[in-house]
Amino acid sequence: MRGTVLRGPREVELCDLPVPRVHGPRDAVIRVTASAICGTDLHPYRGELPGFGVGTVLGHEFAGVVEDAGDEVAHLTGRRVVASDLVACGRCRMCQRGWHYQCPEVTLFGYSTVVGRSIDGGQAEYVTVPFADVVLAECPDELTDEQALFTGDVLATGYTAAERAEIPLGGTVAVIGAGTVGLLAGMCARARGAATVVIADPSAARRTAAEAQGFIAVRPEQLASHGSAQSVIEAVGSDDALRLAVETAAPRGTIVAIGAHHSDAAPLNSGHAFARELTLRFAVGDPIAVWPEVFALVRTGRVDPAAVISHRLPLAEVGRGYELFDRREATKVVLLCSDVAG
Repeated sequence: MRGTVLRGPREVELCDLPVPRVHGPRDAVIRVTASAICGTDLHPYRGELPGFGVGTVLGHEFAGVVEDAGDEVAHLTGRRVVASDLVACGRCRMCQRGWHYQCPEVTLFGYSTVVGRSIDGGQAEYVTVPFADVVLAECPDELTDEQALFTGDVLATGYTAAERAEIPLGGTVAVIGAGTVGLLAGMCARARGAATVVIADPSAARRTAAEAQGFIAVRPEQLASHGSAQSVIEAVGSDDALRLAVETAAPRGTIVAIGAHHSDAAPLNSGHAFARELTLRFAVGDPIAVWPEVFALVRTGRVDPAAVISHRLPLAEVGRGYELFDRREATKVVLLCSDVAG
């Protein structure tokens, strides 16, 4: 089978690899029909994560069909499924509280040892899924594989941001970053009652994509001209974006940071944040915990995640997909990994 392997900074290769196998009673092997490139994938692609394992099979957003399964998940064989980007056991104290990212077994598909143990990702024709009874969800019949794969990461993250941002009914939400997560967070904010969503991004192409979804799109330095916002969603993961979020929030406003942060600089104007009595929350999307809600959003048509797809490419063109995404010439790249997709 073929899978996407990181060879070094800005170098990925589609390689012939052993076909994945079932190793334990809770494992399942998925034939991947649709996968995607996530903004989080750009960190190892750009060489921004020291120690990230060269040779890692990338990809944590994927949907497909269960080809083989262990005894405890045999009922999933032949079913259309979507995988959570994060892997958790589902049985520990943290998982029982619904805090799957805090599970002692937590890791991410295709992300080396950044979070936990290294497991192969889903930008491939097949992938082994551990704890499949928890990590996989059956795709509702109404959802295509493309729509479903978003629920396994970026849509769940956008939903979590909107849920925790304490959005006042009819209020204004500011979103920093018009990448896929920012756009989906804006859609979820609107679905939760926001009357106005203002999205800031330095890229003209991404501002155009935001406007196409009915949002007000501005350059970051223009955000202040639209006034402060009671709810701010930071969807970039940089020091500058977090600083802008603090500057943008209204008195007693709530900031939810869902961009992947790796800095230890703490770039906050703490005096400003204190004077305005701001609430700052960091959140990691947890598809396992919110699948019923995000499935319902898509099934009822309140959010269509497929609207943010800019490129659909065969798996053979995964290298081109990374190049487009890295140059900000793509909003979202979906990889078609087999001839059969729902």
